[in-house]
Amino acid sequence: MSATASAAPAPAPPATRSRHLALGVIATGLLMTVLDGSIVTVAMPTIQNDLGFTPAALSWVVNAYLIAFGGLLLLCGRLGDLLGRRRMFLAGTAVFTAASVLAGAAGSPALLITARFLQGAGSAMASAVGLGILVTLFTESRERARAIAVFSFTGAAGASIGQVLGGVLTDALGWHWIFFINVPIGLAVLLVAVRVLPAERGPGLAAGADTVGALLVTAGVMLGIYSVVEVESYGWLSAHTIGLGALALVLLAAFVIRQATAATPLLPLRILRSRSVAGANLIQVLMVAALFSFQILVALYLQRVLGYGATATGLAMLPAAAVIGAVSLGVSARLSARFGDRNVLLVGLALLIGVIGLLTRLPVHAHYATDLLPVMFLAAGFGLALPTLTTLGMSGASEKDAGLASGLFNTTQQIGMAMGVAVLSTLAAARTDTLLASGSSRPEALTGGYHLAFAVGTGLLATAFLVAVAVLRRPARATATDPATA
Repeated sequence: MSATASAAPAPAPPATRSRHLALGVIATGLLMTVLDGSIVTVAMPTIQNDLGFTPAALSWVVNAYLIAFGGLLLLCGRLGDLLGRRRMFLAGTAVFTAASVLAGAAGSPALLITARFLQGAGSAMASAVGLGILVTLFTESRERARAIAVFSFTGAAGASIGQVLGGVLTDALGWHWIFFINVPIGLAVLLVAVRVLPAERGPGLAAGADTVGALLVTAGVMLGIYSVVEVESYGWLSAHTIGLGALALVLLAAFVIRQATAATPLLPLRILRSRSVAGANLIQVLMVAALFSFQILVALYLQRVLGYGATATGLAMLPAAAVIGAVSLGVSARLSARFGDRNVLLVGLALLIGVIGLLTRLPVHAHYATDLLPVMFLAAGFGLALPTLTTLGMSGASEKDAGLASGLFNTTQQIGMAMGVAVLSTLAAARTDTLLASGSSRPEALTGGYHLAFAVGTGLLATAFLVAVAVLRRPARATATDPATA
């Protein structure tokens, strides 16, 4: 037998087709959870009438999901690193799918809120490790940038698609089907994911099962999100908001101290020593909080001021989703390779400042073609900013910490969303009430409230731009005398 014939073959890298199928599965799982988040908002009036929700209790259809999702992301990301990211993704998708059945069949407010909490938990399990799987599958920088662009586009487009789909399903089949539609998608994701996701084995809970740290961070994040989403009911200066907010900060401070001293920390603080990781997460909080004013308040403006229906509102927002998709999938990766993630991020943030800034001038009687459509096209900045920000947020993570970095990035996204909901909606509502009291018509008062929220959102984006300039490092320039860099 020849030496060539007897030599053992070298292990082959994952096939390109399998990696692309894995990307498709992860993106589809993300699309399902993002759709669920936006599709519910359209159907909430119908759910309230059918199940007899009080106005205060109705908000918990959203809040229960948000608290579970945001509170468990960091824990689930670390557990994915320890127990296996594929295992965590499959378990999360299964929990989310089963909870969707329970939500669709709910006949009482309590059962629906419970199901929404379980949906949030399942979504946290799957979403926390999605990016971690991607960065271990796509190791070459250009391929990774393209994969992250697909992942980012899925999240951005899912919100707009959910508004259209929610209106159509609610009108045609009833609100139950906004949850039942998740079932075939979830089952398909599970069947394909079992075959294509890499079956790695983690080191086990003994390598990092910081139970005390897990309890501190989960309780702190959940309590913090709860205190923020309830601001509209209690007010910023109420004992409820200040007391629970202070307790959340104490729990999170105790978590940080615990991580600095624990033998096997849940969140090794070394991951935050990277300026790219720390800066990207801070920028994301500011950017996502500001973009709440675009995604939600523009939809409310279309419905409550211009009189659009649910389906028409979703269709009006679709150009933004289309241009975000075109830029994130076709342009962002190439620009990042040519000019660097930091520079592309700065251009994206500058465009978004223009988007939200223009919205501060929306008239009461707006024309879609001249007043809103140009703003939708400028949303291309989101297609530049989010993929590059995601790349920077995952750049400092080693393979063993990929799930943790993914969970951290998703957690700051949820914190930014909760901040946007609480701060901007509260400011808009307060300004609207003031204008109504001074004699303005309701459309004028609503528009004035939205103007204030858009102005604050512009300030948040400007702050994010300054943080990016100050914190993120400039990309190294290749020179003719440095062949390795070139």
